[in-house]
Amino acid sequence: MIAKSIEKMLSENQEHFLIPAEMVANVQENNFLDHALLVLTKVRYAKIPVLDNDYKFKGLLSLSMITETMLGLDELDVSKLHEIYVKDVMETDMPTIQDPYDIENVLHLLVDHPFLSVVSNDGSFTGIVTRRELMKSLNHIAHEFEKDYTVQEIEVKEDK
Repeated sequence: MIAKSIEKMLSENQEHFLIPAEMVANVQENNFLDHALLVLTKVRYAKIPVLDNDYKFKGLLSLSMITETMLGLDELDVSKLHEIYVKDVMETDMPTIQDPYDIENVLHLLVDHPFLSVVSNDGSFTGIVTRRELMKSLNHIAHEFEKDYTVQEIEVKEDK
């Protein structure tokens, strides 16, 4: 359980954690991999959300998923990229969160994921919460905590 004072300070910045969908690079599940490769290369992200035609969240696509399809025994074969759909190689087993989200759950999930996709009740993609944004907030708390709270050291006695 998060200490109430820390949770309060995190909650004050919670609105800044979400990067809205319109600011997040994405591809559609029916795009070919050659298009997705261009998008990933252009935005310089390792992984991006995959959406359907109705902007519902479907999964994630990474550069390594695309390059895996290009690997041959002796060389890279880029000709396959115009024949394979994003939905054929995307990752679909990943956590998502809904807004409003539980900060403690987000903290646990961001340990293993650089970002979390935020979806609405109907599955629409609303944005991402990134480890980077949360770390900026934790950095703020680390520097400002004692301005808002009095900290008292407690001597811990060891049992012998």
